[in-house]
Amino acid sequence: MFDFLLGGYGAVLLFLAMLMFVELGRRFGRRRLDKEGEAFGRGVAPAESAVFALLGLLVAFTFSGAAARFEARRYLITQEANDIGTAWLRIDMLPADTQPELRGLFRLYADARIASYGAKAGEGGVVEKRAEAAALQDAIWAKSVAALRRPDVVAGAAQVVVPGLNAMFDITTTRATGNENHPPVAIFVLLAVLCVVGSLLFGYGAAPNPERNWLHKLAFAGIMACTVFVILDLEYPRAGWIRIDEADHVLVDVRRTMT
Repeated sequence: MFDFLLGGYGAVLLFLAMLMFVELGRRFGRRRLDKEGEAFGRGVAPAESAVFALLGLLVAFTFSGAAARFEARRYLITQEANDIGTAWLRIDMLPADTQPELRGLFRLYADARIASYGAKAGEGGVVEKRAEAAALQDAIWAKSVAALRRPDVVAGAAQVVVPGLNAMFDITTTRATGNENHPPVAIFVLLAVLCVVGSLLFGYGAAPNPERNWLHKLAFAGIMACTVFVILDLEYPRAGWIRIDEADHVLVDVRRTMT
């Protein structure tokens, strides 16, 4: 839903909308000023204070949440790399003749997991790679269980290998859930509405000034639009300009150790 808003388009639209409503508020204020004279503006200050206080609170809330989720998603990439690396090492506990096939499956699994989050894979490619990774999980589990049931397996191997495989499999669900964890759409709609209403009140309050102060208008609209842009980009780090893709190198590094 936010594909069009990401990449700067949403920020430009919000910037233009805010400038338009600043001008609308100023024109409306000029009319009221001509009609009411000194009575102009009575009772407006409390409304302005409430709207801008709520706007500041919502910006702080959404920015803080988006930044926290961004860091959590980056941490989960490292966690998955650690889980795959740990499970890979624990294959040593299995009978030697079963290890080559399992290691081959692990390499394919690591490749599929890296590709499943690749920006160049496209929507269809991502779904295909995640399905491939799920199928490889089943194959790795089946081969590992068969190896653990052999009489020549090392004592206590199951207590070491099974938890490692479970962690490697479980982190995929955790990452998928983390990537889908976003605030309700109503939060972003409310943020945009407050920006527009704040612009209207900003222009209305500037009505007594006969000259248009474009510096203040541009600064207000530009700062707010850029802030919303950063919030959205942090919230959707694989769709906008602020990318989390560079954190994927830890998975690539683990794959390189699988020789």
